[in-house]
Amino acid sequence: MPVIIDGTNGITQAGEFNSDSSFGFKNRIINGAMVIDQRNAGASVTATTSSFGVDRALFQSSIASKFSIQQNAGAVTPPVGFTNYQGVTSLAATALGASDFYMMRQVIEGYNIADLEWGTANAKTVTLSFWVRSFLTGTFGGAFQNSAQDRSYPYTYTISVANTWEYKSVTVAGDTGGTWLTTNGVGIRVGFSLGTGSTLSGTAGAWSGSSFFSATGATSVVGTNGATFYITGVQLEVGSTATSFDYRPYGTELALCQRYYYKIGANISNSMLGVGWNISTTQSVALTTFPTTMRTSPSALEQTGTAGDYAIFHGAGSGATCNAVPAFSVANQTNARTLLTTASGLTANGGSMARAENANSYLAWSAEL
Repeated sequence: MPVIIDGTNGITQAGEFNSDSSFGFKNRIINGAMVIDQRNAGASVTATTSSFGVDRALFQSSIASKFSIQQNAGAVTPPVGFTNYQGVTSLAATALGASDFYMMRQVIEGYNIADLEWGTANAKTVTLSFWVRSFLTGTFGGAFQNSAQDRSYPYTYTISVANTWEYKSVTVAGDTGGTWLTTNGVGIRVGFSLGTGSTLSGTAGAWSGSSFFSATGATSVVGTNGATFYITGVQLEVGSTATSFDYRPYGTELALCQRYYYKIGANISNSMLGVGWNISTTQSVALTTFPTTMRTSPSALEQTGTAGDYAIFHGAGSGATCNAVPAFSVANQTNARTLLTTASGLTANGGSMARAENANSYLAWSAEL
C-alpha cells in the first residue's frame, strides 16, 4: 500500500488499506526470517523427538534422529530480501506408520492471538505466507491447532520446481468453535509437516474436531534420504491477503525470542554469567537478570555438562574453577539464581561472580510453550 507525502496534498494513499495488519504486531510469527539462533549458532543438529532449530522453530517427531536441522543448511542463496532460512535434511528413507509424525511448528502464545477471537462467532480470517524450497516437488501439508489439539485445520501448498525458492500463501477462515487460549499458554500451533501418517492426516481446507498434523496425501520429506526442506519469511497476519513481510529491528526480534529462551555466555570466553555471594567456602550463588520478562518462570538450567567450563571469580582477582556443573537454584520471570561449587577457597558471605572459562561456556533458561 503506497503512501505519498507531498507539500500540496499532504498524506495520501493508493491501493487497499488493511487496518488489521498495517500497524503494530502484524506478523504473529516470531523470528519468521530465521535470523535468531541462540541455541545452535548455525550448527547442524540431529533432531530428537523434540528439538529447536532457530529460535521459536520447534521440531517434533514420533521417532528421533530421522532428520537434521540447521540455520542456512546447504548454504544456498536465500530469497531476495532475506539472509537466513531454516534448513531440514532427511537422514534416511523413513517409511511412515499410521501414527508417525515429523514436523516443524511454531507455538504462538495466547496473548498474541487474543484479538483474532477464535472460538467465537467473530473469529477473524488469517493468512499464512512463506518462502519454501525443497529437493522434492508435489503437494505438501501442515496444520493449525489449538492448545488441546482437538481443533485442527489441515492445509496444503504445492512446490512446483525442485531446489527453487517459491512463495506460498494459505488463507484460513478463523475457527468459530473450540477453545482457543488468550493467556500466556498455547494460543495457536502453526505446523509444517515433514511427513505424517494417515491417522494424523485430515481433509485439507476445513476445521475438524480431531487432532491432525497435516493434510491427507501430503509429501513426506523424511521419506527420501537426503531430501531437503528450506523455509523462511514465515508470516501469519489478519486478513485474506498476504502482504509484504514484517521486518522488525534485530534487537526487537531478539527480545521477542528471549521471552521464551535466554542464553548467556555462549562463544565468549571469560564473560560474566552472573553476580552473587558465597554461601560457604565451597559454594556460591550467582544472580542473572533476564533482558526481558520471560513468558513464565523457568524451572531448569541448561549448561554444557562440563564443570571445568565454569569458575567462581572472588576476592582480589582470585578465581576458582568449578568441580561440579552449575545447578538450578530458583527463578522467576525476571531473574534466576544458579548454584556453583568449587573444592575450597571461597570466603563465606563474600561477593563473587560466575564466569565462563572458555567459549563453550553458557547458561540458558527456557520458558517455551
